[in-house]
Amino acid sequence: MRKLYTILLFASLAALIFLSLSNGALQVSFTDSLYIVLQSLGFEIDHPIKKSHYGVLVHIRMPRTILAVLVGAGLSVSGALMQGLFRNPLADPGLVGVSSGAALGAALVIVLGWSIPGMGYWTLPIAAFVGSVISTVCVIRLSKIGSKTVVANMLLAGIAINSIAGAGTGILIYLADEDELRDLTFWTLGSFGAASWSEVQLALFVILIPSIIALFLSRSLNVMLLGEAQAYMLGVKLEQLKRIIVVLVCLIVGSCVSMTGMIGFVGLVVPHLCRLLFGPDNKKVVPGSILLGGALLLGSDILSRLIIMPAELPIGIVTSIVGGPFFLALLSMNRKQGMW
Repeated sequence: MRKLYTILLFASLAALIFLSLSNGALQVSFTDSLYIVLQSLGFEIDHPIKKSHYGVLVHIRMPRTILAVLVGAGLSVSGALMQGLFRNPLADPGLVGVSSGAALGAALVIVLGWSIPGMGYWTLPIAAFVGSVISTVCVIRLSKIGSKTVVANMLLAGIAINSIAGAGTGILIYLADEDELRDLTFWTLGSFGAASWSEVQLALFVILIPSIIALFLSRSLNVMLLGEAQAYMLGVKLEQLKRIIVVLVCLIVGSCVSMTGMIGFVGLVVPHLCRLLFGPDNKKVVPGSILLGGALLLGSDILSRLIIMPAELPIGIVTSIVGGPFFLALLSMNRKQGMW
């Protein structure tokens, strides 16, 4: 049955990719989309293709589609890692202050007009990423007792850093004028509208590669479910594992947020869905999160483009509309079963 679910996830992701390429303000048939994809890959196709269709698919929709899949996969894997680290199904990638730090960095650029010479458009993503790194480093430092990283302290430090960064962002919101406030609000709601091939190339290094590295942590996460003492006795290098997980989550989530803005619920809901499909084994949950996260966020992006076409609904709203009720239903179901 689990093999069937895996096949269905692959098929769903492939179908959503072509659905994303075909649909939008400019409608392109599935056949033309397929031929354009093949032609862009270097195949010689004897089929008439409109230049406008080729330009829209290759330069706008293809990078947007790929980036949506990568970001969805990255956020979902980060959620699975955090839930494995904290041994808590309610853990979220934002617990270590990544998202709130990124939001503060972005707010500093938007409201105060900070800029990095020569970087232009990349100033805001860089500031958001730096903010996420600073927040995560603070959480790591505060969670240490001697040379040991205490997970409970990490959780409390994350809550404190999130609160401080949120207060800083709130002050900047108070100081912002109408245009700055609008820009900041739309950034916090998330969007793939500005996706480009340069961002896709960067995402391959800062999102895809760390997500692949996360696959090799699955066995250690399974052992961690027994508790830290038992994991240590079974040979798991706990301190090294904790550092690797936090660094991977910081790199993945910080990169995702800096490129697309804040997108909620994906890192929280997708690992739950994977556990329903594949069971508690992280060797299946982590790779399943890559497929399901990419498919779920790409599907949400398609909805955000089609609901009020030709305008776009911020994708953070779509993920919250879908993820919020689902998570409440899951919480209610588990509560009745006495799981939490």
